[in-house]
Amino acid sequence: MKRLLSVIVPLLIVFCLPVRVHAESAETSARAYALYCADNGELLLSENPDERLPMASTTKIMTALITLEIAAKEDRVVEFTEEMTAEGSSMYLTVGEKVRLSDLAVGMLMQSGNDAANAAAIAIDGSTKRFALRMNRRAAEIGLDNTHFVTPSGLDDRAHYSTARDLAKLMAYAMENDSFRKLTAQKSAAVDFVEPSGKRVIYPNHNRLLSLYEDCIGGKTGYTQTAGRCLVSAAERDGLTLIAVTLDDRDDWDDHMKLYERGFEDYAAITPEKTTEFRIPVVGGTSDEAAVYAKKNACVVAKKDRIGDVRTSVSLPPFLYAPVERNAEVGTLVYSLDGKTLGEIPLLSADTIAYDSRRRGFFEYISDVLGF
Repeated sequence: MKRLLSVIVPLLIVFCLPVRVHAESAETSARAYALYCADNGELLLSENPDERLPMASTTKIMTALITLEIAAKEDRVVEFTEEMTAEGSSMYLTVGEKVRLSDLAVGMLMQSGNDAANAAAIAIDGSTKRFALRMNRRAAEIGLDNTHFVTPSGLDDRAHYSTARDLAKLMAYAMENDSFRKLTAQKSAAVDFVEPSGKRVIYPNHNRLLSLYEDCIGGKTGYTQTAGRCLVSAAERDGLTLIAVTLDDRDDWDDHMKLYERGFEDYAAITPEKTTEFRIPVVGGTSDEAAVYAKKNACVVAKKDRIGDVRTSVSLPPFLYAPVERNAEVGTLVYSLDGKTLGEIPLLSADTIAYDSRRRGFFEYISDVLGF
Protein backbone atom coordinates (compact mmCIF):
# COMPACT_ATOMS: atom_id res chain seq x y z
CA MET A 1 0.00 0.00 0.00
CA LYS A 2 1.31 3.39 -0.89
CA ARG A 3 1.76 5.42 2.25
CA LEU A 4 1.98 9.16 2.12
CA LEU A 5 1.97 11.63 4.95
CA SER A 6 -1.43 13.28 4.69
CA VAL A 7 -3.53 15.65 6.68
CA ILE A 8 -6.96 14.16 7.28
CA VAL A 9 -8.42 17.04 9.24
CA PRO A 10 -7.26 20.59 8.45
CA LEU A 11 -5.70 22.52 11.27
CA LEU A 12 -7.97 25.27 12.56
CA ILE A 13 -7.15 27.95 15.10
CA VAL A 14 -9.88 29.19 17.38
CA PHE A 15 -10.25 31.75 20.10
CA CYS A 16 -13.11 33.44 21.89
CA LEU A 17 -13.75 37.14 21.76
CA PRO A 18 -14.01 39.01 25.06
CA VAL A 19 -17.48 39.45 26.47
CA ARG A 20 -16.68 41.33 29.66
CA VAL A 21 -16.15 45.02 30.36
CA HIS A 22 -12.86 46.50 29.19
CA ALA A 23 -10.25 46.87 31.92
CA GLU A 24 -9.34 50.52 31.66
CA SER A 25 -6.05 50.30 33.54
CA ALA A 26 -3.54 47.88 34.95
CA GLU A 27 -2.64 50.34 37.71
CA THR A 28 -2.66 48.78 41.17
CA SER A 29 -2.11 49.76 44.78
CA ALA A 30 0.60 47.12 45.10
CA ARG A 31 4.24 47.77 45.83
CA ALA A 32 4.96 45.02 43.31
CA TYR A 33 2.75 42.99 41.01
CA ALA A 34 2.92 40.51 38.16
CA LEU A 35 0.46 39.10 35.65
CA TYR A 36 2.00 35.90 34.35
CA CYS A 37 0.87 33.49 31.64
CA ALA A 38 1.14 29.93 32.90
CA ASP A 39 0.81 28.59 29.35
CA ASN A 40 3.96 30.15 27.93
CA GLY A 41 5.89 31.46 30.96
CA GLU A 42 5.59 35.09 29.84
CA LEU A 43 5.21 38.08 32.14
CA LEU A 44 2.36 40.07 30.59
CA LEU A 45 2.11 43.01 33.00
CA SER A 46 4.28 43.95 35.94
CA GLU A 47 5.71 46.56 38.26
CA ASN A 48 8.80 45.86 40.36
CA PRO A 49 8.46 42.13 39.53
CA ASP A 50 11.97 41.29 40.79
CA GLU A 51 12.03 43.33 43.98
CA ARG A 52 12.71 41.06 46.95
CA LEU A 53 9.90 41.48 49.45
CA PRO A 54 8.37 39.59 52.38
CA MET A 55 5.53 37.39 51.09
CA ALA A 56 3.80 36.29 54.32
CA SER A 57 1.60 33.19 54.01
CA THR A 58 1.85 32.93 50.23
CA THR A 59 4.90 30.93 51.38
CA LYS A 60 2.45 28.09 52.05
CA ILE A 61 2.09 27.47 48.32
CA MET A 62 5.46 25.74 48.52
CA THR A 63 4.82 24.15 51.92
CA ALA A 64 1.45 22.73 50.89
CA LEU A 65 2.76 21.49 47.55
CA ILE A 66 5.60 19.54 49.15
CA THR A 67 3.22 18.20 51.80
CA LEU A 68 0.76 16.95 49.18
CA GLU A 69 3.54 15.34 47.15
CA ILE A 70 4.76 13.38 50.15
CA ALA A 71 1.23 12.54 51.29
CA ALA A 72 0.55 11.04 47.86
CA LYS A 73 3.25 8.45 48.63
CA GLU A 74 2.41 7.95 52.31
CA ASP A 75 -0.42 9.87 53.92
CA ARG A 76 0.74 9.15 57.43
CA VAL A 77 -0.90 10.23 60.67
CA VAL A 78 0.69 13.23 62.39
CA GLU A 79 0.31 13.89 66.12
CA PHE A 80 0.32 17.57 66.98
CA THR A 81 2.99 18.44 69.54
CA GLU A 82 3.98 21.51 71.53
CA GLU A 83 6.89 22.34 69.20
CA MET A 84 4.45 22.58 66.27
CA THR A 85 2.46 25.45 67.77
CA ALA A 86 2.72 28.85 66.08
CA GLU A 87 1.43 32.37 66.44
CA GLY A 88 -0.90 33.95 63.93
CA SER A 89 -3.44 32.28 61.66
CA SER A 90 -4.33 28.75 62.62
CA MET A 91 -6.36 25.65 61.87
CA TYR A 92 -6.67 25.37 65.67
CA LEU A 93 -4.91 22.10 66.33
CA THR A 94 -4.27 21.25 69.97
CA VAL A 95 -1.53 19.12 71.47
CA GLY A 96 -2.34 15.42 71.19
CA GLU A 97 -4.73 15.72 68.26
CA LYS A 98 -3.97 13.61 65.21
CA VAL A 99 -4.67 14.27 61.53
CA ARG A 100 -3.29 12.96 58.28
CA LEU A 101 -0.50 14.73 56.43
CA SER A 102 -2.85 15.68 53.59
CA ASP A 103 -5.18 17.31 56.14
CA LEU A 104 -2.38 19.68 57.10
CA ALA A 105 -2.33 20.89 53.50
CA VAL A 106 -6.05 21.57 53.87
CA GLY A 107 -5.31 23.66 56.95
CA MET A 108 -2.66 25.61 55.06
CA LEU A 109 -4.61 26.35 51.88
CA MET A 110 -7.99 26.97 53.52
CA GLN A 111 -7.20 28.59 56.89
CA SER A 112 -3.60 29.60 56.22
CA GLY A 113 -2.72 27.67 59.36
CA ASN A 114 0.76 28.39 60.68
CA ASP A 115 0.27 25.46 63.03
CA ALA A 116 -0.47 23.21 60.03
CA ALA A 117 2.67 24.43 58.23
CA ASN A 118 4.88 23.78 61.27
CA ALA A 119 3.29 20.38 61.85
CA ALA A 120 3.90 19.30 58.26
CA ALA A 121 7.49 20.57 58.27
CA ILE A 122 8.38 18.80 61.51
CA ALA A 123 6.58 15.60 60.51
CA ILE A 124 8.43 15.49 57.18
CA ASP A 125 11.93 16.65 58.10
CA GLY A 126 12.11 16.71 61.89
CA SER A 127 12.40 20.50 62.16
CA THR A 128 11.26 23.65 60.39
CA LYS A 129 14.89 24.53 59.61
CA ARG A 130 15.53 21.29 57.77
CA PHE A 131 12.24 21.65 55.94
CA ALA A 132 13.25 25.16 54.85
CA LEU A 133 16.34 23.62 53.27
CA ARG A 134 14.05 21.34 51.29
CA MET A 135 11.97 24.35 50.24
CA ASN A 136 15.06 26.19 49.02
CA ARG A 137 16.28 23.19 47.06
CA ARG A 138 12.95 23.00 45.28
CA ALA A 139 13.00 26.75 44.64
CA ALA A 140 16.36 26.35 42.92
CA GLU A 141 15.03 23.48 40.81
CA ILE A 142 12.07 25.57 39.65
CA GLY A 143 14.29 28.53 38.86
CA LEU A 144 13.12 30.92 41.57
CA ASP A 145 16.23 33.07 41.51
CA ASN A 146 15.11 35.70 44.02
CA THR A 147 13.41 33.55 46.65
CA HIS A 148 14.70 32.34 50.00
CA PHE A 149 12.67 30.47 52.61
CA VAL A 150 13.36 30.48 56.35
CA THR A 151 9.99 29.36 57.72
CA PRO A 152 7.32 27.01 56.32
CA SER A 153 4.56 29.40 57.43
CA GLY A 154 5.75 32.76 56.12
CA LEU A 155 6.14 34.54 59.44
CA ASP A 156 8.48 37.50 59.10
CA ASP A 157 12.22 37.02 58.89
CA ARG A 158 14.69 39.35 57.16
CA ALA A 159 16.09 36.41 55.19
CA HIS A 160 12.63 35.19 54.14
CA TYR A 161 11.62 36.80 50.84
CA SER A 162 10.42 36.35 47.30
CA THR A 163 9.32 38.43 44.31
CA ALA A 164 6.14 38.86 42.31
CA ARG A 165 7.73 37.06 39.36
CA ASP A 166 8.98 34.13 41.43
CA LEU A 167 5.66 33.66 43.21
CA ALA A 168 3.87 33.61 39.86
CA LYS A 169 6.25 30.93 38.61
CA LEU A 170 5.78 28.97 41.84
CA MET A 171 1.99 29.08 41.58
CA ALA A 172 2.07 27.97 37.94
CA TYR A 173 4.34 25.09 38.95
CA ALA A 174 2.12 24.10 41.89
CA MET A 175 -0.99 24.12 39.70
CA GLU A 176 0.52 21.28 37.67
CA ASN A 177 0.00 19.05 40.72
CA ASP A 178 -3.54 17.64 40.54
CA SER A 179 -4.01 17.45 44.31
CA PHE A 180 -2.89 21.04 44.82
CA ARG A 181 -4.99 22.30 41.91
CA LYS A 182 -8.11 20.57 43.21
CA LEU A 183 -7.65 21.71 46.80
CA THR A 184 -6.84 25.36 46.10
CA ALA A 185 -10.03 25.67 44.00
CA GLN A 186 -12.31 24.65 46.88
CA LYS A 187 -14.27 27.29 48.79
CA SER A 188 -14.14 25.02 51.84
CA ALA A 189 -12.77 21.62 52.79
CA ALA A 190 -13.44 19.15 55.60
CA VAL A 191 -10.91 17.45 57.87
CA ASP A 192 -11.83 14.23 59.67
CA PHE A 193 -9.56 13.92 62.68
CA VAL A 194 -7.93 10.60 63.51
CA GLU A 195 -7.82 11.66 67.16
CA PRO A 196 -10.24 12.54 68.62
CA SER A 197 -12.16 10.02 66.58
CA GLY A 198 -15.34 11.44 65.08
CA LYS A 199 -14.20 15.06 65.13
CA ARG A 200 -14.87 16.80 61.83
CA VAL A 201 -14.11 20.42 61.01
CA ILE A 202 -15.04 22.27 57.82
CA TYR A 203 -12.53 24.98 57.02
CA PRO A 204 -13.54 27.91 54.76
CA ASN A 205 -11.05 29.19 52.22
CA HIS A 206 -9.63 32.65 52.99
CA ASN A 207 -9.35 33.31 49.24
CA ARG A 208 -12.42 35.47 48.61
CA LEU A 209 -11.51 35.76 44.94
CA LEU A 210 -13.06 32.32 44.41
CA SER A 211 -16.44 33.95 45.07
CA LEU A 212 -15.73 37.41 43.68
CA TYR A 213 -14.34 36.37 40.29
CA GLU A 214 -15.93 33.55 38.31
CA ASP A 215 -12.76 32.62 36.44
CA CYS A 216 -10.64 32.21 39.58
CA ILE A 217 -9.39 28.64 40.03
CA GLY A 218 -7.27 29.02 43.16
CA GLY A 219 -4.83 31.08 45.13
CA LYS A 220 -3.24 31.87 48.47
CA THR A 221 -3.57 34.88 50.72
CA GLY A 222 -0.99 36.32 53.09
CA TYR A 223 -0.64 39.10 55.62
CA THR A 224 1.77 40.35 58.25
CA GLN A 225 2.36 43.91 59.39
CA THR A 226 5.75 43.86 57.69
CA ALA A 227 4.62 42.29 54.41
CA GLY A 228 1.23 43.94 54.15
CA ARG A 229 -1.54 42.22 52.21
CA CYS A 230 -0.18 39.64 49.76
CA LEU A 231 -2.17 37.60 47.26
CA VAL A 232 -1.30 34.98 44.65
CA SER A 233 -4.15 33.71 42.49
CA ALA A 234 -4.88 31.82 39.29
CA ALA A 235 -7.65 32.27 36.75
CA GLU A 236 -8.63 30.46 33.59
CA ARG A 237 -10.78 31.54 30.65
CA ASP A 238 -11.18 30.04 27.17
CA GLY A 239 -8.17 27.78 27.63
CA LEU A 240 -5.87 30.58 28.82
CA THR A 241 -4.41 30.32 32.34
CA LEU A 242 -3.10 33.45 34.06
CA ILE A 243 -1.42 33.95 37.44
CA ALA A 244 -1.70 37.26 39.31
CA VAL A 245 0.55 38.29 42.20
CA THR A 246 0.33 41.43 44.33
CA LEU A 247 2.65 42.22 47.25
CA ASP A 248 1.91 44.85 49.87
CA ASP A 249 -1.44 45.78 48.31
CA ARG A 250 -4.28 47.28 50.34
CA ASP A 251 -6.76 46.67 47.48
CA ASP A 252 -5.69 43.23 46.36
CA TRP A 253 -9.07 41.70 45.46
CA ASP A 254 -9.97 44.48 43.05
CA ASP A 255 -6.46 44.71 41.68
CA HIS A 256 -6.39 41.02 40.80
CA MET A 257 -9.68 41.33 38.95
CA LYS A 258 -8.40 44.35 37.02
CA LEU A 259 -5.23 42.52 36.06
CA TYR A 260 -7.16 39.50 34.87
CA GLU A 261 -9.59 41.55 32.81
CA ARG A 262 -6.70 43.29 31.12
CA GLY A 263 -4.94 40.00 30.43
CA PHE A 264 -7.97 38.13 29.15
CA GLU A 265 -9.01 41.02 26.93
CA ASP A 266 -5.58 41.42 25.35
CA TYR A 267 -4.44 37.77 25.00
CA ALA A 268 -5.90 34.51 23.70
CA ALA A 269 -4.96 30.85 23.75
CA ILE A 270 -4.48 29.32 20.32
CA THR A 271 -5.30 25.61 20.11
CA PRO A 272 -6.21 23.07 17.45
CA GLU A 273 -10.01 23.22 17.19
CA LYS A 274 -10.24 19.45 17.31
CA THR A 275 -7.84 16.53 17.32
CA THR A 276 -5.62 17.21 14.34
CA GLU A 277 -5.15 13.82 12.74
CA PHE A 278 -2.20 12.74 10.63
CA ARG A 279 -0.98 9.40 9.32
CA ILE A 280 2.74 8.75 9.19
CA PRO A 281 4.52 5.69 7.69
CA VAL A 282 6.25 3.23 10.04
CA VAL A 283 9.26 1.18 8.95
CA GLY A 284 9.81 -2.31 10.34
CA GLY A 285 6.64 -2.44 12.43
CA THR A 286 3.65 -4.71 12.83
CA SER A 287 1.61 -1.89 11.32
CA ASP A 288 2.72 0.14 8.33
CA GLU A 289 1.49 3.51 9.63
CA ALA A 290 0.65 5.33 12.84
CA ALA A 291 -1.94 7.95 13.68
CA VAL A 292 -0.60 11.21 15.10
CA TYR A 293 -2.54 13.79 17.11
CA ALA A 294 -1.94 17.15 18.77
CA LYS A 295 -1.36 17.03 22.52
CA LYS A 296 -4.58 17.69 24.39
CA ASN A 297 -4.98 20.91 26.38
CA ALA A 298 -1.82 22.35 24.82
CA CYS A 299 -1.85 25.86 23.46
CA VAL A 300 0.25 28.84 22.51
CA VAL A 301 -0.57 32.42 23.43
CA ALA A 302 -0.76 35.55 21.31
CA LYS A 303 -2.17 39.05 21.53
CA LYS A 304 -5.70 39.04 20.15
CA ASP A 305 -5.05 41.82 17.68
CA ARG A 306 -2.32 39.67 16.05
CA ILE A 307 -4.19 36.36 15.85
CA GLY A 308 -4.77 36.77 12.11
CA ASP A 309 -1.02 37.09 11.53
CA VAL A 310 -0.09 33.82 13.26
CA ARG A 311 1.19 31.13 10.90
CA THR A 312 1.16 27.38 11.51
CA SER A 313 3.41 24.68 10.10
CA VAL A 314 3.76 20.95 10.75
CA SER A 315 7.13 19.44 11.60
CA LEU A 316 7.15 15.65 11.19
CA PRO A 317 9.77 13.17 9.93
CA PRO A 318 9.00 11.37 6.62
CA PHE A 319 8.60 8.07 8.52
CA LEU A 320 9.10 6.44 11.92
CA TYR A 321 11.14 3.37 12.86
CA ALA A 322 9.45 0.69 14.93
CA PRO A 323 8.94 0.23 17.78
CA VAL A 324 6.69 3.23 18.35
CA GLU A 325 5.28 3.89 21.82
CA ARG A 326 1.81 5.32 22.30
CA ASN A 327 1.91 9.03 23.29
CA ALA A 328 5.55 9.32 22.17
CA GLU A 329 6.33 12.77 20.82
CA VAL A 330 7.02 12.43 17.11
CA GLY A 331 6.76 16.02 15.88
CA THR A 332 5.34 19.48 16.51
CA LEU A 333 2.86 22.04 15.32
CA VAL A 334 4.90 25.21 15.05
CA TYR A 335 3.21 28.60 15.47
CA SER A 336 5.08 31.67 14.26
CA LEU A 337 4.52 35.40 14.16
CA ASP A 338 6.56 37.82 12.06
CA GLY A 339 8.99 35.04 11.25
CA LYS A 340 9.67 34.19 14.88
CA THR A 341 8.49 31.05 16.64
CA LEU A 342 5.60 31.89 18.92
CA GLY A 343 5.24 28.43 20.40
CA GLU A 344 4.97 24.73 19.64
CA ILE A 345 2.39 22.03 20.38
CA PRO A 346 3.70 18.45 20.53
CA LEU A 347 2.39 15.88 18.08
CA LEU A 348 2.03 12.46 19.72
CA SER A 349 1.65 8.93 18.42
CA ALA A 350 -1.85 7.57 18.97
CA ASP A 351 -0.71 3.96 18.54
CA THR A 352 1.71 1.47 20.00
CA ILE A 353 3.44 -0.34 17.15
CA ALA A 354 5.77 -3.23 17.95
CA TYR A 355 8.86 -4.12 15.97
CA ASP A 356 8.21 -6.78 13.32
CA SER A 357 10.73 -9.48 14.25
CA ARG A 358 10.41 -11.37 10.96
CA ARG A 359 13.60 -11.33 8.86
CA ARG A 360 13.35 -8.61 6.26
CA GLY A 361 15.51 -8.46 3.19
CA PHE A 362 17.15 -5.41 1.64
CA PHE A 363 14.42 -4.90 -0.96
CA GLU A 364 11.64 -5.17 1.62
CA TYR A 365 13.40 -2.53 3.71
CA ILE A 366 13.75 -0.17 0.71
CA SER A 367 10.11 -0.83 -0.17
CA ASP A 368 9.08 0.21 3.35
CA VAL A 369 11.08 3.40 3.17
CA LEU A 370 9.81 4.40 -0.26
CA GLY A 371 6.24 3.38 0.44
CA PHE A 372 5.85 0.72 -2.22
